[in-house]
Amino acid sequence: MAIENASFVTEFILAGLTDHPGLHMPLFFLFLGFYVVTVVGNLGLITLIGLNSHLHIPMYFFLFNLSFIDFSFSTAIIPKMLINFVSEKNIISYVGCITQCFFFCFFVFSESFILSAMAYDRYVAICKPLLYIVTMSPQVCLFLLLGVYGMGILGAMAHIGNIMFLTFCANNLVNHYMCDILPLLELSCNSSYLNLLVVFIVVTIGIGVPVTTIFISYGLILSSILHISSTEGRSKAFSTCSSHIIAVSLFFGSGAFMYLKPPSILPLDQGKVSSLFYTIVVPMFNPLIYSLRNKDVKFALKRTLGRVRFS
Repeated sequence: MAIENASFVTEFILAGLTDHPGLHMPLFFLFLGFYVVTVVGNLGLITLIGLNSHLHIPMYFFLFNLSFIDFSFSTAIIPKMLINFVSEKNIISYVGCITQCFFFCFFVFSESFILSAMAYDRYVAICKPLLYIVTMSPQVCLFLLLGVYGMGILGAMAHIGNIMFLTFCANNLVNHYMCDILPLLELSCNSSYLNLLVVFIVVTIGIGVPVTTIFISYGLILSSILHISSTEGRSKAFSTCSSHIIAVSLFFGSGAFMYLKPPSILPLDQGKVSSLFYTIVVPMFNPLIYSLRNKDVKFALKRTLGRVRFS
């Protein structure tokens, strides 16, 4: 059908994870459980950091914002996904779809750059401990945070600008559980190689710049750790970085697997499963990773629970 004679859509239908009705209710309760754990974990970590003054240092300032991003990220995706499991048709308006896509892109980019800011913080703490307070001053932390959210806005605007030039014709079934870039490009009746190239470039920048920063930071950290003479000192330095390395590997690994491969290698049906990791699993696991492996957070939790019992 020619684009001139096409019936343009004003709403989309999200296909969801599966078209097997028997799996809808089990998946609903599974992902509802994931969402509850994500909300409790991230809001709990935000509360702990806010209530305990000994956590008011740069490391936990960035962790506070990571938890905020993870909570917001999952909230932009999971509730609409849950609706799909209990409704016959999961309809979302064109404006709603673009809005969800914007916030999805914003939080993905923000998380990428907050992880790189955390890597830089660890580099300064381990490699330049005497200059840590000066180097990671409140002004510097605020500047880094503004850069994180600024890159989030730029990345989201680049993707949304790419989508706004697309035309959506009679077919309005999005082959995904959310309004993501690649399914919308596949659905459009005038998308081209140039649109895919824009996505690849923007994602490469969004992943490449933070990953380069993280690799450089941890390369310098590793070099510094190898020069530490005591075994206890090395162990403490590795322990400080291990939680962050796990979080980085989960997030960037799943994101790169989804977006930096051609659609012919990774079909969208498989991509939906892959995207579950960085949209749902990573935001759920991050607070667990940073709390279970962190003595300061454990101490803050015990002290906060002690205050509640005493009161």
